Amino acid sequence: MPGFLPAPLIGLLASLLLVLNTLFWVPFLLLLAMVKCLLPFRAARLRLDPLLVRVAEAWIRCNSGWMALTQATRWDVEGISGLTPRGWYLVNCNHQSWVDILVLQHLLTGRIPLLKFFLKQQLIWVPVMGLAWWALEFPFMRRHGEEELRKNPGLRRQDQEATRIACEKFSLIPTSVVNFCEGTRFTALKHQRQRSPYRHLLRPKAGGIALALNVMGEKFHAILDVTLVYPDGAPNFWDFLCGRLRCVRVRVRNLPVPRDLASGDYANDAAVRQAFQHWLQTLWQEKDIQIAALLDSEKH
Repeated sequence: MPGFLPAPLIGLLASLLLVLNTLFWVPFLLLLAMVKCLLPFRAARLRLDPLLVRVAEAWIRCNSGWMALTQATRWDVEGISGLTPRGWYLVNCNHQSWVDILVLQHLLTGRIPLLKFFLKQQLIWVPVMGLAWWALEFPFMRRHGEEELRKNPGLRRQDQEATRIACEKFSLIPTSVVNFCEGTRFTALKHQRQRSPYRHLLRPKAGGIALALNVMGEKFHAILDVTLVYPDGAPNFWDFLCGRLRCVRVRVRNLPVPRDLASGDYANDAAVRQAFQHWLQTLWQEKDIQIAALLDSEKH
């Protein structure tokens, strides 16, 4: 289909399929979520949560279906073999576009448990999707600037408590917790403002991943360090829908959980905080080198 239809028409068709697929599956999620609200017991959660996951995974597979129908993307992927849907994973990924979420879901659904994302608080008001994310218990986080946090340190504790509560819910059934350590999508302007020491990445923030490991470190099967590269540049969502995403390159590293850091007190122990930041910065240096190599190899 992408070969003979004009790009705007492909975009309209993909948009229609996306909307219809969403409107079909979200009511099932809301119904199960409402039942779970009426039966707030652990035994009920253990029965209802797997049903919610199955509905969400069916939704994602249908998304993959219309993507295959409307897109002619070349997928260059390494490192996703040998994973298990029965374990817990912490997925650590660079962030360039809203398309990242569909890419991760397309590649990892069925290979590991359902991906759960930390979302900005404002996104709960997105029509239909906000309800779906609420039904799936995606944690909504308030983002505070450094100046705001300095004036009111209690705001940091609020975010930490929200993360802790979300992670405790995730510990009931196998779950994959996704963390975009940069905290926002990469742009050249943000890169310049941050004076980032990395060529292709923003500075990583360690607080979210540290708290997730602190709460669920014993549960996590492994850390999946995912590197996403769009050789033609990060697409906006409309370009993606129009079939202009020609290639995605993905590399996944299966890393052990740093148990010594996971058991430390990141919030109150300066030595643990420094060690954790050093660990994450080392990952980011390696990721930056990998992105440069993938981009360079695409040119030759």
